[in-house]
Amino acid sequence: MSTTGAERPATPEPEQAPAVDVPPAGEGRVGARFLFGYAFAYFGALAATLAPVILTLQLKVAQLTAVTPEIALSTVLGIGALAAIVANPVFGRLSDRTTSRWGMRRPWLVGGVLVALVGLLVVAVAPSIAVMAVGWVIAQLGFAANLSVLIALLADHVPLHQRGSVSGLLGFAQAVATVAGIAVATALSSNNVAMFLVPGLLMLVGTVVLALLLPDRRLAPADRPPLDLGELARSYRLSPRRFPDFSWAWLSRFALWMSISLVLTYQLFFLRARLGLDEAAAAQMVLFGVLAQTATIAVSAFVTGRLSDRFGHRRYFVAAAATVFAIGLLILAFDTTVPVYLVAMVVCGIGQGTYVAVDLALITDVLPDRELDAAKDMGLVNVSSTLTQTLAPAIAPLFLAIGGGTQNYTALFVAGAGWAVISALAVLRVRSAL
Repeated sequence: MSTTGAERPATPEPEQAPAVDVPPAGEGRVGARFLFGYAFAYFGALAATLAPVILTLQLKVAQLTAVTPEIALSTVLGIGALAAIVANPVFGRLSDRTTSRWGMRRPWLVGGVLVALVGLLVVAVAPSIAVMAVGWVIAQLGFAANLSVLIALLADHVPLHQRGSVSGLLGFAQAVATVAGIAVATALSSNNVAMFLVPGLLMLVGTVVLALLLPDRRLAPADRPPLDLGELARSYRLSPRRFPDFSWAWLSRFALWMSISLVLTYQLFFLRARLGLDEAAAAQMVLFGVLAQTATIAVSAFVTGRLSDRFGHRRYFVAAAATVFAIGLLILAFDTTVPVYLVAMVVCGIGQGTYVAVDLALITDVLPDRELDAAKDMGLVNVSSTLTQTLAPAIAPLFLAIGGGTQNYTALFVAGAGWAVISALAVLRVRSAL
């Protein structure tokens, strides 16, 4: 049994949090070697994951059907997200109980990327929406195995006083990965196999580098907690009564990613419908928008991650970030020109960069039991964002149809701003984090 005290009710933090950028006595810092491998693997994983969600799935859907492509895209994304929702906590739990001589995390990191590559290949060559959906499910299972374990390394290896800085580094890597993935996919958009697999190869290379550098945890068979179907079923349990801070942090992340998903998923269609761009020009503008957003994500993530380590009060950073993101979406909601679109993406980038940098550190601070269940609980964290890939496409048509038709993007983005506000309010309820 864990002796971490995870089941005790959270106590409110003091109003004045101490500066924590100096290591406490007896606690060191993770070194550059580990950080390089970690950031590189995270970069590759996000490049492979986000390029399809932002662009290449939309291009593939447009090739396969000219009739209601929004509905076809929503179907593919929704089915894939359901698979990821089921897989994330289970793969995390299995990793927490893995006694391989290669370590607890390494087999899942490498196995996940191999499965993801198979799924991406199926998507690339799919002759129909149905086959495409099957391929995306396979890819999502691979992404789930890799990412649920990847973010658990923050809890495994990074001390409390350094989590904001490392989380900010991961946010920076995510921002660069978004640009790299979209740039590669755009350059290779005439070749279906290349535009899906080349970002996937970035994930493979990054994972291999991390696997070689990782000082992985090892679990002796005698120390492995029981693992049965009941234990796997409990992987999905989120207990607001026992772990209120983790639950509020989970809700905040879910709400913000609902907001983000409404922007990412429909950018191409928005630019064609609202701004009148053709498919090629819209795809190019998505890249420009991502570049503008990513520049601000990279800067804000790197800076605010370190600031949250120095000053504490991570929840205030997260709440401010969600509020800024809401402002960016409100600008986008009433946009009718390309320059305003780019301004909106920059504002969203400032909010998103701060959020991804500090929120991951905050969640790691309030994990129920980071010794026994870090990957399982981080899998639940992944569910909070993956679930939005199912729900956002499902509810988006309701807002798009307001007033008649299927293209009311003002209503859609106002709704997204509302989700960002919910995110800000939820994280303010977290009390025990730094």
